[in-house]
Amino acid sequence: MTAAGGLALIALGALLRFFVPWQLSWVDVDLIGSVFMIAGAAALAFGTVCAFSTERRIARRVRSHVYERRWYDEPPQS
Repeated sequence: MTAAGGLALIALGALLRFFVPWQLSWVDVDLIGSVFMIAGAAALAFGTVCAFSTERRIARRVRSHVYERRWYDEPPQS
């Protein structure tokens, strides 16, 4: 899950926690909202760590350089 998914979970959790007026007898909507906000904060932190990790920057830098060598047995025909 990326940082955008974490932000979406935080927003959904806040809507459930603070703006939903109804309650169901078999589920606590406030608790589900709180769980979504906590999961969203964890996903946001994980996405931020992955975005700024050293391995990802090194791998991206290595992939940006492409070298191509061609060897011909005889010169190309023109």
